Amino acid sequence: MRIDDVSAIVVDEAIAVHRLLGPGLLEIVYETVLASRLEQRGLKVARQLVVPLTIENHHFEAAFRVDILVDDRLVVEIKAVEQLAKTHAKQVLTYLRILQQPVGLLLNFSGSTMKEGIRRVVNNYRPEE
Repeated sequence: MRIDDVSAIVVDEAIAVHRLLGPGLLEIVYETVLASRLEQRGLKVARQLVVPLTIENHHFEAAFRVDILVDDRLVVEIKAVEQLAKTHAKQVLTYLRILQQPVGLLLNFSGSTMKEGIRRVVNNYRPEE
């Protein structure tokens, strides 16, 4: 399955979760429900994935934690904030660069609709054939 197909499934399920739960809950609630729904769709899901970092022979075992990694390649960062900030997108881009992945989704569940809370972040993305 192409990463764009995986991304589309995640967006569809995020919209469904937002319709089901509405805004105003903690991030962990949205993460838990979204991860479960993605697994039900047959996708491989890793939650709170520890991401190590090695720079100049210095190794940091748990430098970061990715909220959800789908099919070992799509980074999904969950937020429940009034408004996304530039630092949130930078956070996703950091994960993408360290994991050497092309696409991530930043999902903010606090808006009145999910559509306004979806941001796609790319890192050397090349559309697949």
